[in-house]
Amino acid sequence: MRVGRALRLTLVGVRTHVSYMSRSPLEITFAVLVPLVYATLSVYLFRAADDPDRLLTAAVGAGLMGIWSSVLFGSGGAVQNQRWLGTLETLVASPTPLSLVLLPITLATAVIGTYAMGATVIWGAVLFDVPLDFAHPVLFLLAVPVCVLSLGMMGLLLAATFVLLRNANALANPLDAPVWLLSGMLVPITVLPDWTRPLSWALPTTWGSRAVHAATSGSAGAGEVLAPMGVSLTLGALYALLAVLVLGRVEQRARAAATLSLA
Repeated sequence: MRVGRALRLTLVGVRTHVSYMSRSPLEITFAVLVPLVYATLSVYLFRAADDPDRLLTAAVGAGLMGIWSSVLFGSGGAVQNQRWLGTLETLVASPTPLSLVLLPITLATAVIGTYAMGATVIWGAVLFDVPLDFAHPVLFLLAVPVCVLSLGMMGLLLAATFVLLRNANALANPLDAPVWLLSGMLVPITVLPDWTRPLSWALPTTWGSRAVHAATSGSAGAGEVLAPMGVSLTLGALYALLAVLVLGRVEQRARAAATLSLA
């Protein structure tokens, strides 16, 4: 497939799925309430630890958690909805590669999740007087989309598994907290056991989170923001490539096991 056609298909798919999810009461409720709950708990936790200087870091970390939750449950929910509607079999049988069918879904959930970042920061500023003194405001605005894109690539790999499973939530639920902990979205990975470091380094979310936090804190230089962004994009591309390879195998398994439909 030509690059131009694939890009056009991706953009149209993202727009379609964003429009679809923005009209779902469940998606709207989940996207609006969960980030605010994360932000409230995070700010109170950091205040209880007598660390008021890191309140903005707490609000930003809560936003990252909200984006990850949106990608994780949104990707699984979107695939599951296609299964419930009886269209998943048609999508798999279509001439368009399944990876290009699922990629707009995962990117759309990440785009919806960007609301979480704005909501948690504004929520913290309005209700808890969190100072919005970003160390690198321009780099912060650049690091967030990079993190969102890497999350979307990771969601594509997860979506490949969701195609195989009839109940995607069975996998999505236990992955929520471990990934944001291993990624250092709210607390640094240095406080975790040493054996978790390789797992953290292998996640694009870790480097995306590091870039966002580096742009937020006052002690980081521009290089400490740009370098993690590059690593995050590289790992995200590797995850996307792995997802394309896995999808072929998953599609064969799903056809053989007859797990594409609910019947």
